[in-house]
Amino acid sequence: MAYYLVKVLVSSILIVLVSEIAKRSSVFGAVIASVPLISVIAMIWLYMDTGDIQKVRDLAASIVWLVIPSLILFIVMPIMIDKGFSFHVSLFAGLGAMIASYGLTLVILNMVRV
Repeated sequence: MAYYLVKVLVSSILIVLVSEIAKRSSVFGAVIASVPLISVIAMIWLYMDTGDIQKVRDLAASIVWLVIPSLILFIVMPIMIDKGFSFHVSLFAGLGAMIASYGLTLVILNMVRV
C-alpha cells in the first residue's frame, strides 16, 4: 500500500509542479509539459512493478502511434480561443477532436495491424 501512495504522490507532485511553473512562465511550463511525463512515469512504474522490459518496449511503441492524434487538441484549442470561443468550449472541442482522432488512428492501426 505504501508503494502505491508513493506512486500517487510522485505523480501528483509532478503535475502540480508543471502547473505552478506555467503560472510564472508559459514557455518554461510548456517545455516541461511537453516532456511526456506521464509516459515516462508510467514506463518507470511498469518496469519497477514487472521487471519486464518487453512490456515497457510495447508500451513505448504504442505511445508513439497515439501521440500523433493527441496533438489535435493543441491545434484546435488555440485556434478556437483565437476565434473568441471560451476556454471551456475550446477545451471540450479540442478534446472531442482528439478523441475522434484517436478513434480514427485506432481503426487505421487495426487495419494495418501495427
